Order: sequence, then C-alpha cells, then structure tokens
Amino acid sequence: MSGTGRARARRPSGLGDWLVVGGAIALLVLVLVLPLVVVVHGAASKGLGAFATALQQPETIAAAKLTLLTAAIVVPLNVGFGLAAAWLLARYDFRGRSLLVTLVDLPFSVSPVIAGLVFVLLFGAQGWLGPSLAAHDIRIIFAVPGIVLATTFVTLPMVAREVLAVMEAQGAHEEEAALTLGAGLWTILWRITLPKVRWGVLYGIVLCNARAMGEFGAVTVVSGNVRGETSTLPLHIDILYNEYEFVAAFSVATLLAMLALVTIAAKRALQWLARPTKAVRS
Repeated sequence: MSGTGRARARRPSGLGDWLVVGGAIALLVLVLVLPLVVVVHGAASKGLGAFATALQQPETIAAAKLTLLTAAIVVPLNVGFGLAAAWLLARYDFRGRSLLVTLVDLPFSVSPVIAGLVFVLLFGAQGWLGPSLAAHDIRIIFAVPGIVLATTFVTLPMVAREVLAVMEAQGAHEEEAALTLGAGLWTILWRITLPKVRWGVLYGIVLCNARAMGEFGAVTVVSGNVRGETSTLPLHIDILYNEYEFVAAFSVATLLAMLALVTIAAKRALQWLARPTKAVRS
C-alpha cells in the first residue's frame, strides 16, 4: 500500500498477463482507433480543400449551431437536476427513495428511440397534448424544444450519478456540524457542499455535454431530420452518408470526433487538477 492508501499496480509478468493486455489493446485498436483512422482518412481523401468546403456548407454550420445550442440548454438543466437529486438521495432516507433512484437511472436502460417515440406520443400532432399545443401555436415535435427535451432525457443521469457518488463517499459530517452551529441551508450548500462536490459536478458536465452533442436515436425521432433546420451534427452526418456524399460525411464526422477528443482532454485535465486536492486530504 502506498502513503495514500492505494495499492500499487503491478506490471504484467506472465504469459497470461501479456495475453490479457494484448487482447485488450487489440480490441481497443479494432473498435476505437481503426474507426477513427478510417473516418479521418475518408475526410482527407480528396484533400484539405474538400474537407474545408464540407465544413463551410450552410447546412453543416446550421447543424453545428443547433448541436451547440442544444448542449448549452441541456447541460445547465441537468446540473440543476443532478445537484437536487443527488442532495436528496445522499442526505435523506425516505419512503420511495429506491423508486427515485430507479427513475434517475431509467434513461440508461430505455432505448433512445423509444424515448423519442414517447415524446412524439405526448407532444405530437396526434398525441395526448398535441391538439392543445397546436391551439396555442406551440410546436415541440419537429422543432428545437423537442430536440432539447429528448436530449435532456437521455442525459439526465450524467450529473446526478457523478455527484451522488461523491456525496455518498464524503458523508455529511461537515454539513451536520454546520447545521448544529446554526448555519442556514443555502450557506451550507454554497460554503460546504458545492466546494466538496465540485469535481463530481465538473465530471458530470463533461460527460453530459459529450452525450448531448453525440445523441442520435432520440433526436432523430423528435426532430424530423429536416436538413439545415432540425438536424444536429450526428443527423447531418447520416443525411450526407445516405446521399453518398462520403467525403462531406467523413469531414463532419471528423469535426464531431474532434469535439469528443476535446471532451476527453477536458476530463483528463479535471482529473489532473483534482489530484492535489485529494493528496492534501489524504
């Protein structure tokens, strides 16, 4: 055991160890590295000029704007919900707690396509609330609100699960002490709880943002996939590929992959920044 209480990882020593490591690396190359290489090669197959032209198309720019707008709306919504849900689940024991945990995890088990269909049945023209919304000239399905709702649903557990794990690991001793000394709820939240769980919040934001920008199944059902209007980057890639515009499709896919790599880099940077805090507490 090291000074921080963590066991030191040993190096592979036998044939079995090396077979496991080699198999893991081969699988990683097959399912992750090779597809990325194919995408980048397809984007650059006709030169950087064709790559730049594909990214400058009005439909591509509109899809990128819609993707960023959706993420900009969804992430704050999930941060608010995640903090409230994690606080409730970690700090209180009440009847129905298990049911609430199940509901938070529900988007993990429900197919995104089914989630999209549910919103269509609720808010579509022939849905339960569709006629009432149409009477007030409110459009949700095949519009930005439907995309935001569907993306919010599939990303709902991201922040809540990250923050809940941190809250449960750290306990509530500091909050209880502050409450005993007369501190108010908001003071405890801003001065004690949020600083303690800030890394969990940031991790959740990174994961939520990545999923929001890459969501395809639920969004394609509720958006109508109208080119240049309700198509996000993943939907736009699908449109281009089905129209045999392979270079353009691979170019936009490369852009989306670059956004994913930026997300991974941000997560690693947050983990690196969190290390000194953990070391000091240890």
